[in-house]
Amino acid sequence: MRIASPSALPTLASLSKKFKFYTRYEMKRLISLSLFAAVALPFFMSCGEDDPVNTEEITEKTFAAVVEQYVNNTVVSTYKSLADETIGLYDALVELKANKTDNKVKAAAQKWIKARDYWELSEAFLFGPASDFGIDPHIDTWPLAKDELVAELANSAHISSMDGDAGDEWVASFLGFGLLGFHGIEYILFEEGQPKAASKITDKELTYAVAVAGDLRNQCFRLEASWAGLDKVTDEKKEKLEALEMGVTVNGGKLSYGEDMLNAGKPGSTKTSFADACETIIEGCITIADEVGAMKIGMPYSGEDVNYIESPYSFNSKVDFVGNIVSIKNVYLGGIEGKRGASLSEYIKSVNKELDTKINQAIDNAIAKIEAIPYPFAKNFTSAQAGQAMDACNDLAEILGEAKKALSN
Repeated sequence: MRIASPSALPTLASLSKKFKFYTRYEMKRLISLSLFAAVALPFFMSCGEDDPVNTEEITEKTFAAVVEQYVNNTVVSTYKSLADETIGLYDALVELKANKTDNKVKAAAQKWIKARDYWELSEAFLFGPASDFGIDPHIDTWPLAKDELVAELANSAHISSMDGDAGDEWVASFLGFGLLGFHGIEYILFEEGQPKAASKITDKELTYAVAVAGDLRNQCFRLEASWAGLDKVTDEKKEKLEALEMGVTVNGGKLSYGEDMLNAGKPGSTKTSFADACETIIEGCITIADEVGAMKIGMPYSGEDVNYIESPYSFNSKVDFVGNIVSIKNVYLGGIEGKRGASLSEYIKSVNKELDTKINQAIDNAIAKIEAIPYPFAKNFTSAQAGQAMDACNDLAEILGEAKKALSN
């Protein structure tokens, strides 16, 4: 296609003179064309009067920049921090097991909260390795299978197997998801929202907690390496993953999940285009917004399952929920705070400024409504504020659905 000369493009002044001759739809269309021309004209003119302009190619380049920013400064950055914090959690529990004091319980509890924060900040991208390798249910199944845990702690043979350097491998192989990950450790460390007194934690419980924390760490190493690539993580992480023979590539092939997205449209990638990759990205946001509203808040609020309460021992539920919405914010705005760049927000704003405003307002509203729920959520899940937070998250999921349509169009 060839572009018109600048003088031939519609101006807002000329449109206003013709207002009475156009329907509302036609006016919006012409105004959009005029705004598009103002943004795109410098680029088009640089191509030369006779050069054809491939708008699809231009859009793909825009999406390619969004995907690169997403992979490197949202996903990999978040998972690296998560993996690093789980090392700290494991080490703190090893120290607590060696010398059981109240201060060391508090230190381990703080490490749990920090690692937990980064996990919740990753939930807008639970597709990929988190799903394909079953890591999400492995480390974050709840409610905790408490009766089974009590039985495990009474099984001396199993406790003996958990003890020692290979305890992390044993629990990964022999314990069910309801006994693994964050919430088993949470149960050992917290009571009624506070770190337990050291005197209330048994040696067997600490043996179990150390082994589960080791497995949690290993799974988070895998998440980071699956997106960044095995050769781009620390030697400690790489050696552990290789020793455990944990795969980190898409379908066992050559590409990490990050490379799969960054090579969209090329042979070997599962993504047909960068537009396809961006749709996957926004779908991850829709999924977690819906989950927070309909399930994490909605199931206990509605009475469908009053035991379906996330992080009930630490009273961390509201922090979890806010983290999930912030994960959407980081994805939409193009990176974790301080590392933002090319974003879905910029693209949506260029084609539908009103929709971009609605999305940003919906994100902020969901966060505000969650924060307004009386603390702790575990004791206030039927409050009016919980219902309002549920509705706000559901609204966010719906508005993000409009963004997906804008991307597909």
